Amino acid sequence: MERLDHPRHDYRQGALSEQDVDPDPLVQLRRWLDEAIAAELDEPTAITLATVDASGMPDARVVLLRGMDERGVWWFTNRRSAKGRQVAANPVAALVAHWQPMERQVRLRGRVELLSDAESDAYFASRPRASRLGAWASDQSAPIADRDALERHVAGVEARFEGREVPRPDHWGGYLLRPDTVEFWQGRPARLHDRLVYTRADAGWALERRQP
Repeated sequence: MERLDHPRHDYRQGALSEQDVDPDPLVQLRRWLDEAIAAELDEPTAITLATVDASGMPDARVVLLRGMDERGVWWFTNRRSAKGRQVAANPVAALVAHWQPMERQVRLRGRVELLSDAESDAYFASRPRASRLGAWASDQSAPIADRDALERHVAGVEARFEGREVPRPDHWGGYLLRPDTVEFWQGRPARLHDRLVYTRADAGWALERRQP
């Protein structure tokens, strides 16, 4: 078996203490996200979304974080897709943001609910027209014969909506994750990383340090 222990990287970009972070993990997440955007990292809003299907099998993929507020964080997708069906069967999820150049990671876990139609409509209207057409053309996660078949679907949708606005499909919309736990991870030398974990409590959030 070929080993994969090289290249080996030691983490030295920073440190994380309890005094550094906001009492609210969503405020702290926004702070780190803004710093990743300011650093001009590639795809700073890319997050790994992990879900569980009806049989209990986990699944994961990368999506784009598209908003956050005091409720939690959200993303958008085809609700008939594999992840949409999985969330319908088990409305829980985990998210991971990893900003490697900053040697930082954030993990969130919690329950998932649908964003309102108004919120989904507003975001859909802000997307480029080609992306709105794509939402109609792709039956996301379903098999398709070849790329040409997909291109024909797109051409058909373009003809259907030629000269008029592209509305949001009923099967496309947003999901809100309301986190119960949020972990902030800062890489440190010798793999002795800093890990600060928030857990939702009756009076707000409890914060504790965990071993690396």
